[in-house]
Amino acid sequence: MEKIELNLNEIESLTKNALINHGASNWIARSVAKAVRVAEAKGNLICGLYYLESYCTQLVSGRVDGTVEPIVSLPKSASIHVDAKYGFAQAAFERALPLALKTVSDTGTCSLAISHSHTCTSLGYFTEQIAQAGFIGIGFTNASAVVSPPGGNKAILGTNPIAMSIPSRNGDIAFQFDQSTSAIALGKITMASAAGENIPIGWAVDSQGNDTTNPNEALKGSLKSSGDYKGWGFGLMTEVLAAAFTGSVNSLDVKGLKLPQGKPHDLGQCYIILDPSTHGSFFFDRIEKIITAVSEQEGTRLPGSNFVMPKTVKIEKKIFDQLSKLSKGPTS
Repeated sequence: MEKIELNLNEIESLTKNALINHGASNWIARSVAKAVRVAEAKGNLICGLYYLESYCTQLVSGRVDGTVEPIVSLPKSASIHVDAKYGFAQAAFERALPLALKTVSDTGTCSLAISHSHTCTSLGYFTEQIAQAGFIGIGFTNASAVVSPPGGNKAILGTNPIAMSIPSRNGDIAFQFDQSTSAIALGKITMASAAGENIPIGWAVDSQGNDTTNPNEALKGSLKSSGDYKGWGFGLMTEVLAAAFTGSVNSLDVKGLKLPQGKPHDLGQCYIILDPSTHGSFFFDRIEKIITAVSEQEGTRLPGSNFVMPKTVKIEKKIFDQLSKLSKGPTS
């Protein structure tokens, strides 16, 4: 598999051009391109350039609005709401974040609800920004139904990820995680199918509810929850916060996220933002105790800690070729 080394600045620039040339406004294209850049830098390939063709196709078909201005409001003193108006989640979050940070500085705790948005792709990308501002960020979002309940065979929930980012004393990220409540992301099974590879037992069931290692049978069936009923419970919690709390759609009502045409995703994200100094000055002492205890054990690490942003990454040549093509706009 041929790979080429590419500067992240070039990835961001080409991605922005691709989005603009498929109908997105300049500031929205910039907002989404930055998220793609970070995903590629972190090796989160499913949330990076892997999604760009879908973004562009759905801009053209109208499944996502690349020009709409999100509407930010403060319905209660510590509750921020932003209506994405069927546009990109990255743009909606960007518009709402300044008010959210000001609010949590005043109140100690606040919620940020985004409704009627396109998929946010990488949830941790958003909680990380909250932590970089010095606050604890916890996020929830849902997606099209691909996860069946334990013992079942019909999908009810999406992969429904949860993310949490913790600030450090020096203004960096102490640690963070971003994980689906399903056993695996659907994209992993799609990639295994494309590569002709089997998947591990425990990832998915076939259409009859039987465990399978065949990715094609898994795609006809449904994913399993991480940790069986325990992950199912977290998935339900996420569904409540992302759909019911924000007024966005249930996973059951969202068609495949990468389908070129159809109704807008209409998804929601819920963020809980906490000021770590609200109850005293002991927060970072407690966090550093955890960091020290983990670091003393050889071969262990805290998730998302000590990440250094690279300047270049290696990507598959076919992905680069697609990026270059998309950056020139739709083909006739």
